[in-house]
Amino acid sequence: MNGPLLVVSDFPAGMEDLEAGQTQLDVAEELGSLEQVETVVPIAMNDENTMAAYQLIPQEGPAAESTQNLVHLLRDSNPVEGQGVEEISVAGVTAAEIDISDIISDAMPLYLALVIGLCLLLMIMVFRSLLLPVVATLGFVGSLAASVGIVVAVFQWGWGAEILELGRPGPIMTMLPILMVGILFGLAMDYQLFTASGMREAYAKGVPARLAVRRGLHAGRAVVTACALIMTSVFAGFIFTPDPMIASIGLGLAVGVLLDAFVVRVVLVLTVLTLLGPAAWWMPAWLDRVLPDIDVEGARLIEPEPRPSGSEAAEREEVRI
Repeated sequence: MNGPLLVVSDFPAGMEDLEAGQTQLDVAEELGSLEQVETVVPIAMNDENTMAAYQLIPQEGPAAESTQNLVHLLRDSNPVEGQGVEEISVAGVTAAEIDISDIISDAMPLYLALVIGLCLLLMIMVFRSLLLPVVATLGFVGSLAASVGIVVAVFQWGWGAEILELGRPGPIMTMLPILMVGILFGLAMDYQLFTASGMREAYAKGVPARLAVRRGLHAGRAVVTACALIMTSVFAGFIFTPDPMIASIGLGLAVGVLLDAFVVRVVLVLTVLTLLGPAAWWMPAWLDRVLPDIDVEGARLIEPEPRPSGSEAAEREEVRI
């Protein structure tokens, strides 16, 4: 009921009032016999008897796959052609949302490839590492997928909707994935830089790889924690607003920041980097020659410390702990 479609049928010119009225009813009956349709109501006809409008109620909600298939069926084929109808058109908010969703779905792979690819390339140039940027990017993809899934579960499936007083579940805003990708990716990379820059600086000074990870965490954890809590508080303030679109944006961004900062950046990424050891800073020689060395941390200006090995390195790590 909250996703009606406006269907318009074009009749041949020259129909009398009685004939046009009967055709209008026949078309409504034919549309109502379709599998995905619940109810069809004739609502208007123009003075020339060449166009009739109907309100069509789908069997499922506006976000259901069957409703999307119904819109495409009405547009791509003419299921009431036998009634003398020349063309069927579909409009309304639900149909417009389906059109926008199709456009965004087609553009999303290119959008993600550009955003993630360019940032991945920039991190490789800055940190002179291949595995660190890849691990950081994969962590963002996981936190983004989890936050979008939570938004869908709450606002589209109705899980916990009573707590937020959302009423009847409905479709999420079509632009929400675009907004979440842009905002969360920017914040996630900021949090990664806060810790990874300290790691890179320590490793450039000659600190062992695993100890460099700990130093980077020690130097950046306070900033990451403070920034994540601030941004989460800001986004969470919109969750209990009466507008479900604004509430869905607030929930998605708040959950995304929490997951990315405290689960991905501070736990998963650092765990993987610790397990990788020196391999975390490995970079193919040919790629190192091709990419420009930005040297943001001024590694070339630092006189390297002799890298300890064996028992001395282990003793240093124990003292650090």
